[in-house]
Amino acid sequence: MFRNLVDHPWVLVILVVLVIALFGSKRLPDAARGLGRSMRIFKSEVKEMKNDGKEETTKSPTASALDSEPTALEAKLAAEEAQAKAASEHQTRAS
Repeated sequence: MFRNLVDHPWVLVILVVLVIALFGSKRLPDAARGLGRSMRIFKSEVKEMKNDGKEETTKSPTASALDSEPTALEAKLAAEEAQAKAASEHQTRAS
Protein backbone atom coordinates (compact mmCIF):
# COMPACT_ATOMS: atom_id res chain seq x y z
CA MET A 1 0.00 0.00 0.00
CA PHE A 2 2.71 2.50 0.99
CA ARG A 3 4.96 1.23 -1.77
CA ASN A 4 2.56 2.84 -4.25
CA LEU A 5 3.23 6.25 -2.67
CA VAL A 6 6.97 5.83 -3.12
CA ASP A 7 6.73 4.47 -6.65
CA HIS A 8 4.27 7.13 -7.79
CA PRO A 9 4.79 10.45 -6.00
CA TRP A 10 1.88 12.05 -7.86
CA VAL A 11 -0.47 9.95 -5.68
CA LEU A 12 0.94 11.70 -2.63
CA VAL A 13 0.39 15.08 -4.29
CA ILE A 14 -3.24 14.19 -5.00
CA LEU A 15 -3.74 13.12 -1.37
CA VAL A 16 -2.30 16.41 -0.11
CA VAL A 17 -4.56 18.40 -2.43
CA LEU A 18 -7.60 16.41 -1.26
CA VAL A 19 -6.78 16.98 2.41
CA ILE A 20 -6.39 20.71 1.83
CA ALA A 21 -9.64 20.80 -0.13
CA LEU A 22 -11.56 18.87 2.55
CA PHE A 23 -10.28 20.63 5.64
CA GLY A 24 -9.36 24.02 4.26
CA SER A 25 -6.04 25.76 4.43
CA LYS A 26 -7.08 27.81 7.49
CA ARG A 27 -7.87 24.81 9.70
CA LEU A 28 -4.78 22.73 8.90
CA PRO A 29 -2.26 24.89 10.81
CA ASP A 30 -4.55 24.91 13.84
CA ALA A 31 -4.88 21.14 13.67
CA ALA A 32 -1.11 20.70 13.38
CA ARG A 33 -0.55 23.11 16.28
CA GLY A 34 -3.03 21.20 18.42
CA LEU A 35 -1.40 17.89 17.55
CA GLY A 36 2.04 19.23 18.43
CA ARG A 37 0.75 20.62 21.72
CA SER A 38 -0.86 17.28 22.56
CA MET A 39 2.35 15.43 21.79
CA ARG A 40 4.36 17.76 24.05
CA ILE A 41 1.89 17.27 26.90
CA PHE A 42 1.92 13.50 26.41
CA LYS A 43 5.73 13.44 26.38
CA SER A 44 5.98 15.51 29.56
CA GLU A 45 3.38 13.34 31.32
CA VAL A 46 5.25 10.16 30.41
CA LYS A 47 8.46 11.73 31.70
CA GLU A 48 6.73 12.72 34.95
CA MET A 49 5.34 9.20 35.39
CA LYS A 50 8.84 7.75 35.05
CA ASN A 51 10.17 10.19 37.65
CA ASP A 52 7.25 9.89 40.10
CA GLY A 53 8.55 6.77 41.81
CA LYS A 54 12.02 8.24 42.24
CA GLU A 55 10.86 11.63 43.56
CA GLU A 56 8.30 10.35 46.09
CA THR A 57 10.98 8.93 48.35
CA THR A 58 13.12 12.09 48.26
CA LYS A 59 10.40 14.78 48.43
CA SER A 60 10.40 17.16 51.35
CA PRO A 61 7.27 18.83 52.80
CA THR A 62 8.20 22.14 51.16
CA ALA A 63 8.35 20.48 47.74
CA SER A 64 4.63 19.67 47.90
CA ALA A 65 3.89 23.40 48.25
CA LEU A 66 5.75 24.03 45.00
CA ASP A 67 3.58 21.48 43.17
CA SER A 68 0.62 23.87 43.27
CA GLU A 69 2.47 26.36 41.05
CA PRO A 70 2.12 25.88 37.29
CA THR A 71 5.03 24.19 35.57
CA ALA A 72 7.01 25.88 32.83
CA LEU A 73 5.27 23.73 30.22
CA GLU A 74 1.83 24.68 31.49
CA ALA A 75 2.76 28.37 31.46
CA LYS A 76 4.14 28.07 27.92
CA LEU A 77 1.01 26.28 26.69
CA ALA A 78 -1.23 28.92 28.28
CA ALA A 79 0.76 31.66 26.55
CA GLU A 80 0.53 29.85 23.19
CA GLU A 81 -3.22 29.41 23.57
CA ALA A 82 -3.67 33.08 24.39
CA GLN A 83 -1.56 34.03 21.38
CA ALA A 84 -3.53 31.72 19.08
CA LYS A 85 -6.82 33.08 20.41
CA ALA A 86 -5.68 36.67 19.83
CA ALA A 87 -4.56 35.80 16.30
CA SER A 88 -7.88 34.13 15.47
CA GLU A 89 -9.80 37.11 16.84
CA HIS A 90 -7.66 39.42 14.74
CA GLN A 91 -8.39 37.31 11.64
CA THR A 92 -12.13 37.36 12.26
CA ARG A 93 -12.09 41.14 12.71
CA ALA A 94 -10.12 41.56 9.47
CA SER A 95 -12.65 39.46 7.54
